[in-house]
Amino acid sequence: MPAMTLSESAAAPAPREVRRDELVNWLNDYLQISAFKDPSLNGLQIEGSETVRRLAASVDTSARTLQDAADSGADMLLVHHGLFWGQPLAVTGPHARRLQIALSAGLNLYAAHIPLDAHPEVGNNAMIARALTLQNLEPFGEWAGGKIGLAGELPFPQSLQDFADRVQKLTGEICLVHGGGSPQVRRLGVLSGSGAGSIPEAAAMGLDTVLTGEPEHKHFHDGFEYGVNVVYAGHYETEVFGVRALAARIEDEFGLPWQFLHHPSGL
Repeated sequence: MPAMTLSESAAAPAPREVRRDELVNWLNDYLQISAFKDPSLNGLQIEGSETVRRLAASVDTSARTLQDAADSGADMLLVHHGLFWGQPLAVTGPHARRLQIALSAGLNLYAAHIPLDAHPEVGNNAMIARALTLQNLEPFGEWAGGKIGLAGELPFPQSLQDFADRVQKLTGEICLVHGGGSPQVRRLGVLSGSGAGSIPEAAAMGLDTVLTGEPEHKHFHDGFEYGVNVVYAGHYETEVFGVRALAARIEDEFGLPWQFLHHPSGL
């Protein structure tokens, strides 16, 4: 007897279906989109199908991620880095091709940049802090008059090398370590993405280490001169946590299946 596929099974549940506008309104409220000053155009960036049955999630928006989302059967792609960043773009070249892929597939594109870094439940920094079992959490990481990262304490001190190895296992990225401070890590700040500018803030808070994504040359000397260790774990790899957690939260709320599209940049 041939194996029965899901579509052939009389017991197979009908796929869930959510109105796009209902989902977008829920996302805007849950992520507090309007509360953040951000160069990203947060929210629904491309309007596609009026109903959503399946989601895809990725860190970045590119022709490849858009095409992969369309090929997976997704009706909405959730991203951290969208297509629109404050300045108008001519619809030419790669930008035009990206839009054509989404529009041809009826694919909705929803972006959440700073709101997804800062979110207390599914944010990049909250998820990293949880994975590292940080305790006594407090706001960290100045951004436009607010704090979007977290600082906290490890349950027990670790050597800087052991801590970096632990982060590498968490992210899958080989860490760049600047040992500017204590050889022991206990109190650290977490700021996903590009957070090297937070080193002076970390020093002022008495933190011994900053965990962030990518280095910036203009901040190279800061860790050594402020006496703060810096562990760089990759901009991309420190920002996979939020979109995955958000997609899982939507599945809990609406019953929509999702797929994470992993296209690491190595940066």
